[in-house]
Amino acid sequence: MQPEKIFAALGAFGTALAQGGAPDAPWTALQTLAQRIVGARLFTVMAIDLDANVASRLYTNMPDVYPVSGTKPISVTPWFEQVVLDKKMFVMNTIAEISQHFFDHELIASLGCGSCVNLPVIVKGRALGTMNMLNSEGYFTPEQLDLVQHLQVPAMAAFLAAGEAATP
Repeated sequence: MQPEKIFAALGAFGTALAQGGAPDAPWTALQTLAQRIVGARLFTVMAIDLDANVASRLYTNMPDVYPVSGTKPISVTPWFEQVVLDKKMFVMNTIAEISQHFFDHELIASLGCGSCVNLPVIVKGRALGTMNMLNSEGYFTPEQLDLVQHLQVPAMAAFLAAGEAATP
């Protein structure tokens, strides 16, 4: 992707965050940015609350399939260790890899997704959550993953903006 297009997408993201709006405005802006820079069939944002030992979905572009509701307990798995504890991106480029980590791999495959990247969102050394993008098998090439890295700071900004929006 050309740098000019990345800068334009980042500018539009910044404008959207500055305008505020609906409670999910930061997530919608982040999804729009991610779509313009990387592309994703399924886009979700998860919050991680280590104090309560739970995770929750904050946003999804497919609410009929992956609704925003409730919490689920956190389990210490290789995924958790890499993403939350080591604060490193987790990439799976085949449905076989996804099936080793996610119980809902059949649903993921039915959506035409066979690759996944989970980007941890870290602020002040703490994992606040993840930005998750899924697409067709083999989609997240090294070049695509370089572009995903450009979403780290915008994801942090979206989390902070969403937290600010939730404060009366």
